[in-house]
Amino acid sequence: MKQFSILFNIILLAAVGVLYYLHFSGVKTNNPPRKHLANSHKDTCSAGPGIAYVELDSLNNNVVFIKERKKELELEQKQILHEYESACRQQETDKNNFIKRGNSITQTEAEAFQAKWIQRQQELDAAKQSKGQRLAEKGGKIMEDVQVTLKDFLNEYNKDKRYSYILATGGGFDYLFFKDSTQNITNEIIKGLNERMNKKAK
Repeated sequence: MKQFSILFNIILLAAVGVLYYLHFSGVKTNNPPRKHLANSHKDTCSAGPGIAYVELDSLNNNVVFIKERKKELELEQKQILHEYESACRQQETDKNNFIKRGNSITQTEAEAFQAKWIQRQQELDAAKQSKGQRLAEKGGKIMEDVQVTLKDFLNEYNKDKRYSYILATGGGFDYLFFKDSTQNITNEIIKGLNERMNKKAK
């Protein structure tokens, strides 16, 4: 599922990046300052744009919905591979049993068996490819749902915050050379996403 994890991280990065431009024009002087929620991070707006970051690896590992869907996809992938390998082993067994007949096999029988064996192998390969495609489509739908939920949640989360930028870090996309840990909002995002996904599932 390495490809799934990479693609998922890309989507998360894109979803988080939607907030890069929120409040891009800065804090308007004719509007009263917005209050932080309880246990929020220190106010950085007075010194410049508010910046926070989310750790993608932590989202992958701690958002229950994501963990369950990844496990579900991994199990389906293993099942597809198991069925394919079992069928291929049966193919080899059938071939070996046919060969054991030795000199009693006629040319016509050999050609018929070979044609049937090749056709069966092609069917197995096609079935594996078809199931893999359906699994990929299912994974894409899951990631789309996560992306939409994450975007909605971050927009709502930032209504009462002063963050002009919320960056994504980790998951192979860690280009931040320095991170102030006081600006790490990952735990808040994880908690909020778990609550939202739990309500959505009911």
